[in-house]
Amino acid sequence: MITAGTFGAPAQAETPLSAIDWLGAARLPVVHPPLLGPGQLPLADEPPVSHDATVPDVSVAPLDAPKPDAVGLLPTAMTGLPQDLWQNSTSHALVALLRTQKAPRLPALQDLLYTLLLAEANAPADAGNDSALLLARIDALIEFGAVEPAAALIDRAGADTAPLFARWFDITLLTGAEDEACAALLARPALSPSYAAQVFCTARTGDWETAALTLDTARALNLISSSDSRLLEQFLHPDTTSEGQDLPPPARPSALTYRLFEAVGAPLPTGNLPRAFAMGDLRDTSGWKSELEAAERLTRSGALAANRLQGYYTARQPAASGGVWDRVAAFQRFDAAFARRDVSDIAKTLPDVWAAMRAARLEIAFADLYGAELYKLPLSGTPRALAYHIALLSQDYETAAQSARPVTRADRFLTTLAMGTPRDPHSPRAEAITAAFAPQARPPAAITSLLRQRRLGEAILRAVKILSEASGGDTQAITEALATFRAVGLEATARRAGLQMILLDRQG
Repeated sequence: MITAGTFGAPAQAETPLSAIDWLGAARLPVVHPPLLGPGQLPLADEPPVSHDATVPDVSVAPLDAPKPDAVGLLPTAMTGLPQDLWQNSTSHALVALLRTQKAPRLPALQDLLYTLLLAEANAPADAGNDSALLLARIDALIEFGAVEPAAALIDRAGADTAPLFARWFDITLLTGAEDEACAALLARPALSPSYAAQVFCTARTGDWETAALTLDTARALNLISSSDSRLLEQFLHPDTTSEGQDLPPPARPSALTYRLFEAVGAPLPTGNLPRAFAMGDLRDTSGWKSELEAAERLTRSGALAANRLQGYYTARQPAASGGVWDRVAAFQRFDAAFARRDVSDIAKTLPDVWAAMRAARLEIAFADLYGAELYKLPLSGTPRALAYHIALLSQDYETAAQSARPVTRADRFLTTLAMGTPRDPHSPRAEAITAAFAPQARPPAAITSLLRQRRLGEAILRAVKILSEASGGDTQAITEALATFRAVGLEATARRAGLQMILLDRQG
C-alpha cells in the first residue's frame, strides 16, 4: 500500500493526463551507439546496447509465456535499449537497487530512470511469476510521484494478483478513479488489500448497511485497527459525529486513510507526505494554491510534464502575493510577453521569472517550454546571457551551442560540453566532467564487470546511484558515472547531466 512511510499549448489544469499523454510529454533519452572505439572497453562479444533505434539482434531464451517482469510501455524501437536489458541480472540485485534508489535531483537522471522503469525488456532469467521486478519498478515510479505511468504498467500487466491490485487500488484513490478499482474489488473480494478497503468500496456503491455490517464483523474478529475502525465509523455515520472529531492526523497515512480523512471533512495536507499524495491535490477538489504547490512538487521530480505546470500557472490570476503567488505572477508576465514575441517586455520580465524558477528548482520545466525559441530572439546583455543558459538546459542544447559566440570562460566550457568535447574547465566540477569525455575515460571496474556480463540495466542503475548519492565534492563519482553513460551509448544523458551540474549548481 502507498503510505507516508512506504515511498518516499498548455493543458487544462484540472484534466489528468493519460499515460500516453504523459509519455508524449516526457523527456525520455534514447540510447545511441557507444562513442568508445572497438576494443577500448572489453565487453562481451555482442554489443552491450543497440546501435540504433531498432530492435537489436539478441539471444532470447524461449519462454512458455511472457513473464510479468517483461511488461513495459516503451518498446525497444523508442528507447534503443536492448531486449536483454535485465535478462542477465538476478531479480534480487535489480530489486535491491530500485528499492534503495531515491528520486535524483538532476533532471537528466530522472529522465533516464523513467526510461528504464518503463522499458519493455525480457525478464531476468531467474524471474518467477511473483512480478518482483515489475513491482519494484512500479514502486519506484510511485516514489517519484509518477502514478499515471505506474497505473498504466499495472493495466498492461493486469491487476489480477494481490500485490498488483493493492498498488492499483491505492493509485486510483490518489487520482480519483477509485470507482473502477472498487468495482473490481467487490467482484473479486479475494484481491482486497484490507477489510477497510471492502468497507469503503461497499459504501461507495450506496450499500451503507452492508458496509456497516462488514465493519462490525471486522471489529469483532479483530481484523481492523482501532484507528481505521474509528475513521470508518465516522465515514459511515457522519450524522452522529462531528467533522474530524477526535481523529488525530496519522504520521503515515495510507492512500485510503488520506481519502477517508478527506471524506469526513478533515483533509490532510500533502506537503509533508510522499510525492504520490500530491496527485490527490490535482483532482479538482483542492484550492488553486494547493494545486500549484502539488504541481510544482511533481514537476521537480519529473512526474508532471512542463506543459501541465504551465496550465496550472496560467489558469487564473494570482489571488495574493508572496511565495507561489509571486512565481505565478512572474510566470504570467513573461508568458504573455513571450506569446506576443515582444522582445522588450521579454527582456524586462525574463530575469524575474528565471529567478523565481531557480528558487523553486523548476528551471528545466521552464527551459523545456521556452528555451529553444527564446534563444532565437534578438535579445542583448543580461537577458541574452540568460537565454543562452536556458537554451543549454533545454533539449535543443546542441543546436544552441552551434550558433553561440561565448565570451566568458565558463560559457566557453559549457558550449564545448554541449557539443560533446568539453575543454578548458573552470572549476573542479568542470574538470571532473571533462575527464569523463576524455578518450581514455572508462567506467569503474565494478560496472565494467557488469557490462562484460551483459547486465546493462544493472550497470546503468549503479551509475545513476553513484552520481545521485555522491556528495557535492565527490568529483570521482561525476567522472565515473558520466563515463559509464557515454560507454553504453547514453551520450545525451552524459552531456545534459554535465550541463545541469554546472548551470544548476546541483549534483545527483
